[in-house]
Amino acid sequence: MKGKTLRTALRKKADILPSPAGLGGSDASSRALQTVLASLEDSKAENIVSIDIQGKSSLGDYMVVASGRSHRHVAAVSEHLLKALKEAGLGNARVEGLSGADWVLIDAGDVIVHVFRPEIREFYNIEKMWQAPDLEEETIH
Repeated sequence: MKGKTLRTALRKKADILPSPAGLGGSDASSRALQTVLASLEDSKAENIVSIDIQGKSSLGDYMVVASGRSHRHVAAVSEHLLKALKEAGLGNARVEGLSGADWVLIDAGDVIVHVFRPEIREFYNIEKMWQAPDLEEETIH
């Protein structure tokens, strides 16, 4: 397996899979999530958290939150992810915050990614909000 990396293995697997238009929603979103997580790992993003928001929000199926060590690292992680999504055939994601690189939001359709500098992530703590149990589940009838 000389020269085979996780990225090339995922790319080969992506070549075998049908196009996103031919996939069911959950297959396409899980493929997008795999691409996002592999890219973040490859970029050495820190504290990667994946949150299943299916049924909680119409924004998407998954939210991924990760940290970069500095402005430069946040920007590099984000740019690497955008390239990985495009190479995987998942289209061009919408991006906000790349110029400042404190908090970059990448909307890849079914997967929404937030890449933060650690102190910004700690301040907003958005994963706590999304991981909170639904009020309806806790309500006694």
